[in-house]
Amino acid sequence: MAEIKDFIVAIELGSSKVTGIAGQKRPDGSISVLALVREDSSSFIRKGVVYNIDKTAQCLTSIVKKLETQLKTRVTQVFVGVGGQSIRSVKNSIVKDFAGDCIITQEMVVELMDANWGLDYPDKKILDVAEQEYRVDTQLQMDPVGIRANHLEGNFLNILDRTSFFQNLNKCFEAANIKVADMYLAPLALANVVLTEAEKRSGCALVDIGADTTTVSVFWKNVLRHLAVIPLGSNNVTKDIASLQMEESDAEKMKLTYGSAYTDNNDIDPEMRYSIDSDRQIEARRFIEIVEARVEEIIENVRYQIPAEYYDKLLGGIILTGGGSNMRNIEVAFAKYTHVDKIRIAKFVTTTVNSSIEQIREHNGMYNTVLGLLIKGDINCAGRDIDPNGNLFEEEEPEEQVAPERRPRQIHEIETGTIRTAQEEERAAEEARRKKEAEEAAEEEMRRLQEEEERRIKKENSWFNKFKKGLAKFGKDIVSEE
Repeated sequence: MAEIKDFIVAIELGSSKVTGIAGQKRPDGSISVLALVREDSSSFIRKGVVYNIDKTAQCLTSIVKKLETQLKTRVTQVFVGVGGQSIRSVKNSIVKDFAGDCIITQEMVVELMDANWGLDYPDKKILDVAEQEYRVDTQLQMDPVGIRANHLEGNFLNILDRTSFFQNLNKCFEAANIKVADMYLAPLALANVVLTEAEKRSGCALVDIGADTTTVSVFWKNVLRHLAVIPLGSNNVTKDIASLQMEESDAEKMKLTYGSAYTDNNDIDPEMRYSIDSDRQIEARRFIEIVEARVEEIIENVRYQIPAEYYDKLLGGIILTGGGSNMRNIEVAFAKYTHVDKIRIAKFVTTTVNSSIEQIREHNGMYNTVLGLLIKGDINCAGRDIDPNGNLFEEEEPEEQVAPERRPRQIHEIETGTIRTAQEEERAAEEARRKKEAEEAAEEEMRRLQEEEERRIKKENSWFNKFKKGLAKFGKDIVSEE
């Protein structure tokens, strides 16, 4: 592969694998995938959450080095997807009343958004905010700007994460000395590339069945209405099979060979037996019951996470994706237990992707999220070329990493699905500190002026001052009479 001068790099930190991908965007809107690297993460990431910073940093370093080897070019920065069990959504409303009728301006809307972002959730951090509707007097509006009213209420869906978990994620990239160009909310990056506009507009539920977690994202009228991560995934099926006293690797093979999310009772052969190993077998009916029991539990949890107010509005149906969606008859099981007839399996992204890499060409849903992160990336991640004749043991001077060329973004200017980077958080904290200091200085100056005014009034109203004024007036009156 010749040296490449421009490409985008994205990294997804999953419960079973950390995936790094590099690709180029073509003028026609298609994507060319140039390199793909995967490494096992089961020893340091659980339920999509980083638990061992050192091991994660080592894995990230290895991922980037392998990508650089394939690309023959340095990687200066990467795009990162944020997900995991600790992410959840919470609704919130901010109300503002006006003294009389006035025309709603963009500044009024921004004020509501900033007030919502300023909420403090104990031990949790607001990663992202999805605007719902605005109540203008008694009417619901998607865009209230320009409407005359005396009451404005903003409804928001706040996406939260455990503060400590989010900090751990940032520490991993700092420890690996890898610059983060931007962070994206992984479920929304996925939704952008597997859902159609019609599905998001008419109402749908996107279910991403991963190894340790299942993510449920509900859309209606093109707006994210609910987001939840269930701590159950396809690995739970494997572990249930492994309870038959076998290694998990063997249980995974049995799941892939015999596993089915739903089997009609009339299709079960009572005499059929599946081989566990050379000496043991299990009845097909018992194996089927083990698999279906766990699948049913996952689906029931998905059903519970779809808010009742939107359940009958899912005209776009339920869209399944992720590695767990490859299980046979998974769509039949979802239709049976959710009572939603329209079930679609998203095996691949809607964007045209060209690649010679076999894993990408398989279209099995396992790379949809990392492809979504790659497609969303918008900054060149390529550095200088790698000298193939260079000394492998010679210390190289660290390449100066150029920051993204854009002005500091205000919180209300960040596109939905994009999370503020650590640098933006620091700048925001510094700006908030300066603003607070300026406000405190202004308040102190106001207090000083008020105290001076009170002293002046008190002095004017004192007994001695009144006597002096009276004496002056008496003298003036006598002079006037003479």
